[in-house]
Amino acid sequence: MKYIKYILVLVLAATVNSCGVYNFTGTGKIDAETFQVNFFQNNAEIIEPGIERQFTIRLQELIQNQTNLSITNSGGDLVYEGEITQYRISPMTATADQRAAQNRLSITVNVRFTNKKNEDDDFEKPFSFYYDFSGDSLPTGSVLTAALDEIFERITQDVFNESLAKW
Repeated sequence: MKYIKYILVLVLAATVNSCGVYNFTGTGKIDAETFQVNFFQNNAEIIEPGIERQFTIRLQELIQNQTNLSITNSGGDLVYEGEITQYRISPMTATADQRAAQNRLSITVNVRFTNKKNEDDDFEKPFSFYYDFSGDSLPTGSVLTAALDEIFERITQDVFNESLAKW
């Protein structure tokens, strides 16, 4: 009986100790305590009001929800900044009478990531995604909301993966 308790204690200790590096988000061990997401300016040729604020908040929320880092307004160990460089609506398919049967909203965000604890992780790169919608619809109201939700979910996850997920 004494040996069984000893073995259980060892197994439990090994299990708890081995879980320190891995987590469900795939971030591994992050050598930082704070992060900041500076306001992403909208420098696209076509300006859709408010999307820069929505993107900034979505990126902040994703990092807060998937890490134990504390958000700060200045002096963060990890800094995200950049600008929305493209907001474009393009026809994808046409009908017989040359009208758009399907349109695509594409958004590109240029991101500069700085890791003050490890400069080798720094990068600047564009992230893009799109949303297809009916040619009979306009990118307003619920169509725009659905489009931004899908596009920003993908772009923010791609930014997170590039900056923090070390698979």
